[in-house]
Amino acid sequence: MIRHFAAVLTATVLLAGPAAAQQSLPAPIPLYPGAAPRSIEPEPLPPLPPARSEPPAAMPLPPPAETALPPPASTSPLLAAPPVVAGPATERVFCDQPVVVRLPDRGVIPERYRPFVGIWSDAAWTPQLCAALVVEAVQPDGTAAIVYVYGPIGSNNRRPGGVLHGTGIIRDGELRFQNSDGTQFAFRPLYADLDGRLTTAQGQSYQAVFKKTL
Repeated sequence: MIRHFAAVLTATVLLAGPAAAQQSLPAPIPLYPGAAPRSIEPEPLPPLPPARSEPPAAMPLPPPAETALPPPASTSPLLAAPPVVAGPATERVFCDQPVVVRLPDRGVIPERYRPFVGIWSDAAWTPQLCAALVVEAVQPDGTAAIVYVYGPIGSNNRRPGGVLHGTGIIRDGELRFQNSDGTQFAFRPLYADLDGRLTTAQGQSYQAVFKKTL
């Protein structure tokens, strides 16, 4: 009789064990009020997007010189240059372009504009595009007579160069001018040099240091 009672008790405990364990599990918790309870079973993650088959496009270079810059002023001037206090004419070569330079006596230039007057060269907007700037004179209202020179870098570069005569304006310590296709130029004194910035009509921006040249 005792053995029969022990067997019945053991069977009862074994049968009740899983049910008791099942009732002890906490109820699933919804992610937010009103949401259906989430399962505690693992769920697969969404698939990763396919890998790019091609590298991202590199930043484009400025447009070719023949479209980015207008021809010399003898055929299509930007603006009428202000009168220049004539100085001795010297011929220089920048970016493989011959340039006649006439610099005034610095004493006739308003003092706040003197850091901009002179020859600034040895600049490169990109490894393919050389540039130089000559500021020949500045009027009391900040109007500056400028010569901008550009040309290719490297013997394999077939882009043509050119010499551009025109005017700029100095405001708030910065010399600015713009060419006919909307490309904008800005220059600020940087110690003994000029820090130049070029922004194309498409919004591409380039920077270069123009060195003071004697």
